[in-house]
Amino acid sequence: MNNPIIDELEKSYLGKELPAMNAGDTVKVFVKIVEGNKERIQAFEGTIIKMHGSGLNKTITVRKVFQGVGVERVFLINSPRIDKITVLRRGDVKRAKLYYLRERSGKATRIKEKIEKR
Repeated sequence: MNNPIIDELEKSYLGKELPAMNAGDTVKVFVKIVEGNKERIQAFEGTIIKMHGSGLNKTITVRKVFQGVGVERVFLINSPRIDKITVLRRGDVKRAKLYYLRERSGKATRIKEKIEKR
């Protein structure tokens, strides 16, 4: 049971329009990075292996392989540091958590693309 006062406060922070995402989708997350007094936007492209939480506390875990090393980042979707999220490919997977991708490498990590109806 949630407190209605807390729900009202959370609604004010849920302002961003986000695309529909699921585990297995390849996304590009644009993150604002502050270095000293400069601010820039850096893209992190990878596959969503996990979605967690709901509402204001919703997070996604994105995995990519960079120079032969697997890199995973957890993004708080409603954070002000997230500039935007774009879905590049829709993955057709049968699981909600894709932890098995951690043990695989190369072509074994490919995910079948979902074919959408017109």
